[in-house]
Amino acid sequence: MFSGIVPANLSFCTGLTTLILHYNQLNGHIPVDIGDTLTHLQGLSLMENTFTGFIPASLANLSSLHAVSLKRNLLHGPILDSLGKLAGLQFLNFEDNRLSGVIPPSLYNLSSLTNFAVGGNKLHGNIPADIGDRFPMIQEFSLDDNQFSGAIPSSISNLTTLEGLWLSQNRFSGFVPPRLGRLQSRILFLHETNVEANDREGSEFITSMANCSQLRILLIGNNSFSGRLPSSIANLSTTLDSLYLGYNNISGHIPSDVGNLVGLSILEIGHTFMSGGIPESIGKLVNLVQLYWDNNSFSGLIPPSIGNLTQLEWLLAPNNSLEGPIPANLGTLENLQILDLSMNYKLNGSIPKEILGLTSLSSQLDLSYNSLSGPLPSEVGRLHNLNKLILPGNHLSGEIPDSIGNCIVLEFLLLDRNSFEGSMPQSFGNIKGLRVLNLTMNKLSGAIPDTLGSMHDLEQLYLARNNFSGPIPAVIQDLTLLSKMDVSFNNLQGEMPKGGVFRNLTYISVAGNSMLCGGIPQLHLAPCSTNQTGKNKRKWSKSITIALATTGPILLIISVVFLTHIFCKKTTRGQKGQLPPMLIGEKYQRVSYHALSAGTNGFSEENLLGKGRYGVVYKCIMDDEDTSTTVAVKVFNLQQSGSSRSFDIECEALRLVRHRCLLNIITCCSSIDPQGQEFKALVFEFMPNGSLEDWLHPKSEELTLSNTLSLAQRLDIVVDVADAVEYLHNHCEPSIIHCDLKPRNILLAEDMSARVGDFGISKVLGESRIGNQNNSNSTIGIRGSIGYVAPEYGEGSAVSTAGDVFSLGILLLEMFTGRNPTDDMFKDSLNLHKFADDALGDKTLEISDSTIWLHPELNASIASNRIKECLISIFRIGISCSKQQPKDRMLIRDAAVQMHAIRDEYLMFSTELYVT
Repeated sequence: MFSGIVPANLSFCTGLTTLILHYNQLNGHIPVDIGDTLTHLQGLSLMENTFTGFIPASLANLSSLHAVSLKRNLLHGPILDSLGKLAGLQFLNFEDNRLSGVIPPSLYNLSSLTNFAVGGNKLHGNIPADIGDRFPMIQEFSLDDNQFSGAIPSSISNLTTLEGLWLSQNRFSGFVPPRLGRLQSRILFLHETNVEANDREGSEFITSMANCSQLRILLIGNNSFSGRLPSSIANLSTTLDSLYLGYNNISGHIPSDVGNLVGLSILEIGHTFMSGGIPESIGKLVNLVQLYWDNNSFSGLIPPSIGNLTQLEWLLAPNNSLEGPIPANLGTLENLQILDLSMNYKLNGSIPKEILGLTSLSSQLDLSYNSLSGPLPSEVGRLHNLNKLILPGNHLSGEIPDSIGNCIVLEFLLLDRNSFEGSMPQSFGNIKGLRVLNLTMNKLSGAIPDTLGSMHDLEQLYLARNNFSGPIPAVIQDLTLLSKMDVSFNNLQGEMPKGGVFRNLTYISVAGNSMLCGGIPQLHLAPCSTNQTGKNKRKWSKSITIALATTGPILLIISVVFLTHIFCKKTTRGQKGQLPPMLIGEKYQRVSYHALSAGTNGFSEENLLGKGRYGVVYKCIMDDEDTSTTVAVKVFNLQQSGSSRSFDIECEALRLVRHRCLLNIITCCSSIDPQGQEFKALVFEFMPNGSLEDWLHPKSEELTLSNTLSLAQRLDIVVDVADAVEYLHNHCEPSIIHCDLKPRNILLAEDMSARVGDFGISKVLGESRIGNQNNSNSTIGIRGSIGYVAPEYGEGSAVSTAGDVFSLGILLLEMFTGRNPTDDMFKDSLNLHKFADDALGDKTLEISDSTIWLHPELNASIASNRIKECLISIFRIGISCSKQQPKDRMLIRDAAVQMHAIRDEYLMFSTELYVT
């Protein structure tokens, strides 16, 4: 392999007729005099090097040149008009450089050309309308991955000698020429060209393609096709090897006779609006290697005939409405490497043992977010070659089989949100290359095994919301790659390790483990001592979820109100200086007016964080012996009508709730101020990153990474909010309706996790009473804020959980469009819901908040399709939640489950992309 520059003495080889220097490491400029010295050249290939600079003008002097290839270099500048003088040129390939400008008209006059390839550059302009009359001998024509625009001329159908046409990844408009089938091409690349089709016009070309008897590859995905998929798609050539239809707005059913396409090895129908069942004839496609059904609305059973596809390597059908059991005969697909049936929700029954016997499964087995039940079969240990086992969000139960330790090449093991019980298998220690282990929200108990210390590649460990007990193993601090750990809400005890990796974890959560002590100072755990009584000796500190920032200052901005565990209730007016009794024990010491006044410097303006309907919020520094704790204090304006009642409603609504995504209250104060006026205040944990409102609509005109949210952050936040609402509706006794979900009432912790606050107008269902008055709408009026309040409330309907779902839907749409529902653009019949619904599909990226792209967490050119897919899924949930009629809205449980699935899928993809 040669390297360096082209030697100068090459010019002495004046008799050369062919110069081939491709697939080397040559650099520098192509010799500018190459056309003046090597005048007899007929063939020139410099492809696959790293040449820079311009195409030499002297090439136009090579009058005998028949073939030239400069493919895959770093050339820039224009394509020279003078090359049109090479009347005998048959082969021209300038693909994959950095060329710009337009294709010179003179090149379209080279009637001798059989191959013309300029794809992968930065060229623009239109294809000449008479292109079909220009190249009578053309066999391959490639303009893909440029910036060409305008219509694809109908005359292109006259290029009957054409065998391959590459027009993909451009900015064309209009319809595909209806008679494209005249081309008799073997290869047609039209994906991501922005061309259109609908039920009335534009899809005729598919019918005409039935004439292409030698057609092998047809790519028409990622366009603006809408309407029903023509049934004539099943009439394409039996030689068709690859068919890509995905990322369009097409609808309808898969034709029942799709099995006619017996030559297919790749069938991609992902990310459309297609529905109906999967036809039984799919089993006739016995040559299929890759099958994509993902992100559609396919329903019904998975046809048993799928077991006939013995060559299948990839089967992806996530995010549909498939139902019933997973066919056991999938276990006959002995070449299967990827099986993804996640997010179908109605898939039920047990996991077939036959699938777990597929030793070919090497990349991924994803059955997450379905309704699978029963134990995880011990046969799982036969997946010796599997890289990712993903089973969250099901109803799996029983013990995690010890045989799972035989899956020694696993990198991702996600078993969260099931009902597994028993202890964590010691055999986990055999999976030494594991990078992510997630067992969150199960019923596991016992000690966390020391064998985790052998997982030297472990990056993320999630064990939250189980019943683990005993200490956190000290060996975990030796896991040098560990960056995130969540062991919150267990029964862990003893001294928290503080050496090694615990000094620089990006994220650590130990909340809800009251018997843990010591550890790094940022955790605010009680100090360990020999006479530890188990009671937290600090008055203000408690174990909370924190983010340990590795760089940058901590932003201490608005910490607007509002709460979770309230341990106070209303006192009778006139009881001077008497604090309200705690409702569930003496967990936190009560606070006096004097302490709050001192901590806020007399409730000074400089400590003011924000103002709400019934009060103001201050930053407060509470001093306790040798420590100081920052809190947020909401002081109620008792002169405001409804303020005192709001205080009582908050106490009543949240006195028994406990959830990580609800703003945590520390204590309360009901006293008399120095002027003899009644004083009421609530004390909350301090939220240093303020409200979601501040991040979605920053006051600064300069939008940067530091004041906007990435896509991953938005997904995390919306999952937290959905979890909080789902908890309030379905897991509280009695249930609670928030009634005022909006960005200003979503607070962000130091790690940017979300807390739902402000329950001042919430509704406690059941028989709860406050001050001998039923907690009803009659005293509050229409509950909610303009833009977020459910439309039925304005018509006098009673408060319901569906109202919160509506508000959540609007909140979600606002988060991902960046548009406030009260924006001036929304008037007459246009609102945020309709704005998103009208754009769903091909215009999704256009309406998405542009600040998402400020964050370089992904390579946009690689990830744009996946980001679009993620946003479409999110918008679908927001649109469903914010429908006009309550009965048409998605249930909060389904919304929460789907948001988890979307977030997890995106994070999995971004992790893979980052690693690669």
